[in-house]
Amino acid sequence: MSFEHEKNSTAPLEKPVSTQYSLLSTLDWDLKNVKRGNGINSIHPYPAKFIPEIPRQLIELYSPQKPALVLDPFCGSGTTLVEAISLGFDAVGIDVNPLACLISRVKTTPLPRGFCQTANQIVENARVRVAKREIQVPPIPRLDHWFNPNVQNALAALRHEINLVGIPSLKEALQVALSSIIVKVSNQESDTRYAAIEKDIAAKDVFQAFNLATSRMYQKMVPFWNTLDKCLGKKMGKAIILNKDILSVKPEDLPFKIGLVVTSPPYPNAYEYWLYHKYRMYWLDMEPKAVLEHEIGARPHYFKTEPQDEHDFERQMTKVFSLLSHVMILGSKACFLLGRSIIHGRIVDNAALLQRAAEPNGFVLEDSVNRNILSNHKSFNPKHGNITKEAIMVFSLRRKL
Repeated sequence: MSFEHEKNSTAPLEKPVSTQYSLLSTLDWDLKNVKRGNGINSIHPYPAKFIPEIPRQLIELYSPQKPALVLDPFCGSGTTLVEAISLGFDAVGIDVNPLACLISRVKTTPLPRGFCQTANQIVENARVRVAKREIQVPPIPRLDHWFNPNVQNALAALRHEINLVGIPSLKEALQVALSSIIVKVSNQESDTRYAAIEKDIAAKDVFQAFNLATSRMYQKMVPFWNTLDKCLGKKMGKAIILNKDILSVKPEDLPFKIGLVVTSPPYPNAYEYWLYHKYRMYWLDMEPKAVLEHEIGARPHYFKTEPQDEHDFERQMTKVFSLLSHVMILGSKACFLLGRSIIHGRIVDNAALLQRAAEPNGFVLEDSVNRNILSNHKSFNPKHGNITKEAIMVFSLRRKL
């Protein structure tokens, strides 16, 4: 199929296939009455997050037979993983972004005891460090452009104190709290706009923001885990998170029985996850440029000297389906949520690309439905994307490679 005829930027996303009976169409996917920004998924900003009800409904529809696991090969901040374990299923998440993996690990792990007390002590110790000028600001590119000196000192002091914490799960929870405030206290305009503006922020404002972030984490996470423990007990699911480029993952890296895949792959030329988390990663000793190099769909890949196009995305997804064919149980489902892209003015039907990538690897498109993206749910939808619809596609593995 050629994409050269796709010139109308307002054309709707076509349904990839018609089915005799659509199980998907029996449910509400527009989710008009869903309130966003609540619960455990609100502990850290993340662009283009799954609405939790979408993976939840898919897991309930196509529940794998235990002990088979739920897999999200593009797990982002872990929404699918949270929904899987809350329904009693073990889950595996994969993402190339180390910050995404950190957030996913924290969200799928009970908050360690002593979290609030440790957080309060870290702030007190950091205040003393700032007052005594016992601070070593890390060598971060263009730091003065994005952070005023008072903010640099406060963040460096908090970072130093958190790095002294010896319990890994406690340290990671505190790192997520720190990461969640970095854009807010920086000169970056917002989580969805990468532009510098002048902000009048003092060190005390940074410490206050960190206190609020840790308090919010406690308020969101403790009730979530208490409810799960009360409802599921020993049947509570667990999550494993792998920080890997999905295109480099081999079947032996996933020694599990995968009974269901629920994911939303990054669209070509849409979001730049690495960019909007760039300084969060720097402050946590992560390397954002390494993420960019392997991040599928990032805009710079489509504007370099030898740019990628939609066929690169198709090849990437073909490789993903090849992996899934090796690790999934025969007859199990792979559920994908994705919209169309615009590349150099051309509309690209990603749903059709995905179907072409799936079929040579033994998958058949069993069901599909389009959902409308409500205007109040477009938390991160740049003008060059202008996505108003998404396709939910359910593939069935009919033959193994």
